[in-house]
Amino acid sequence: MRALTLIPLLMVLALVSLLMSLASGSVSISWQDLQSVFSGNGEELATQVIMQLRWPRAVAAFTTGALLSVAGALMQVLLRNPLADPYVLGISGGAATGALLALLLGLGSLGFHSAAFGGALFSMLLVFGLSHGSGSWTTSRLLLTGVVIAAGWGAVIGFLLALGPDQGLRGMLFWLMGDLSYAPFPATGLLVLAAGLLLAIAIGRSLNILTYGELTASALGISVIPLRRGIYLLASLLSATAVTLAGSIGFVGLIVPHMLRLAGVRDHRLLLPAAALLGGSLLIIADTLARTLLAPHQLPVGILTALVGVPLFLVLLHHSRSVHGEAR
Repeated sequence: MRALTLIPLLMVLALVSLLMSLASGSVSISWQDLQSVFSGNGEELATQVIMQLRWPRAVAAFTTGALLSVAGALMQVLLRNPLADPYVLGISGGAATGALLALLLGLGSLGFHSAAFGGALFSMLLVFGLSHGSGSWTTSRLLLTGVVIAAGWGAVIGFLLALGPDQGLRGMLFWLMGDLSYAPFPATGLLVLAAGLLLAIAIGRSLNILTYGELTASALGISVIPLRRGIYLLASLLSATAVTLAGSIGFVGLIVPHMLRLAGVRDHRLLLPAAALLGGSLLIIADTLARTLLAPHQLPVGILTALVGVPLFLVLLHHSRSVHGEAR
């Protein structure tokens, strides 16, 4: 019954947020004009604004938010840490380093996105290799390795920013703070999201068991080591794709799984698709506010998610403590 009510409600939220994003902006688009555009009878100006500017950006925002939310839910299961998010293992740092190198070398859009994705994958493999080493691969060792690698990427990013030209510094900083201004239609991102979400749902039962601990999972017949590796690779791929689309956008992958768990959603076969819908909707709303609050100036969407995410997370944390206190 919860699935029958939650998923349709989140689908409606996603549709409403998408329509609001398409209608809002410096050029006002009425609901009638919006309907005319999608029926093929819209005015030329409205059609160009929606189909060339707002539609790709809104879909990119939804895809990025969904990718981060699913990756965050997977990371929290993998590390058994409610504070884990998609960027905790240095993936965003590797992507940012690759993107900044592409900007410094003057590469085009394809080179920029390829360098960002390559940097994220390199960081993923580096953390995986160093955390495994010659001994056993534990979650604490993986987390510590990721934190150290992330700190190293931070130093490299600071070095590249110091070397960067002044005229390109603003664009670099915008991308580092999360920016969807120049995001193209995310065809590849949608494919990665669909494939990753289906795969994550397929192992949802194993994820449910893993939350009770590795010993319990092993006793119930779960192959823990291959499962952990699969979760890590899948979450890293989703995170890398999200960072390539929009830069580093914080708090979405951290907060959305928390919101759903506090709402009583524990089964990952329901939580993961719900996280994709809710995370995508929230990032669409945040991006719409980022480009309309101070119009014609635009804010990096990552700033807005942080400004909203910090107090929201504190409220959720307080609510969680209250619930646990009442349970005791």
